[in-house]
Amino acid sequence: MVRGVRAKGIAAWEMRQLSSLALRLTPYPLRTSTGFTILEIIIVLFLLVGLLGIILPRISLEENLSSVGRRMVATVRSLQSMAMATQKTIRLYVDIDRGVYWPVILDGNQEKVPIDPAWATPLNLPASIRISDMLVAQGKKGLGRVDLSFYPTGRIDPVTMHLTDTRNNILAIAIEPVTGAIRMSDERIEPPKALIIPDRVRPWLKSPVVAGQSR
Repeated sequence: MVRGVRAKGIAAWEMRQLSSLALRLTPYPLRTSTGFTILEIIIVLFLLVGLLGIILPRISLEENLSSVGRRMVATVRSLQSMAMATQKTIRLYVDIDRGVYWPVILDGNQEKVPIDPAWATPLNLPASIRISDMLVAQGKKGLGRVDLSFYPTGRIDPVTMHLTDTRNNILAIAIEPVTGAIRMSDERIEPPKALIIPDRVRPWLKSPVVAGQSR
């Protein structure tokens, strides 16, 4: 009798050990009550990779036309303020071919570099940005060097600058000489066409002859 009870006890103990071993060897379920399945995680990761593939090409670490345009506008404002503060004419040289620009202070017959360390060396446009052309008082220039003057009164020489990038996008920066207002556009800004006066109107625009004046 005792041996039978003992045998049953051993058998029960062995069953418990086998059950415990079976639980340890059984893989975890793919889903818990508060988790996600591996398939769902893979799908989410796949979607994230797809979104990054769309977004990252639109994010460029290089400077673009907008940032370069804002920097050029800041340069114009800074030089305008410098001319008014020092009561000296500031001349800005722009090398179209090299994409380099630098200011000097006119002191009599001499050109001096501003004491501000920011102007100690010429500034360069990014490699992806170039000056297409500049419209100045002397006409349109697409090569060589152009100079602009900033006067102590706040007046600036008139100029329209066209910048382009590697994708042929355009940014136009136009400076109004009297007020110094700056206009930016993603299209070319052409100078206004000269007013054409019909020949039949020209005689009416001549100065009238003063009475008693010899003809």
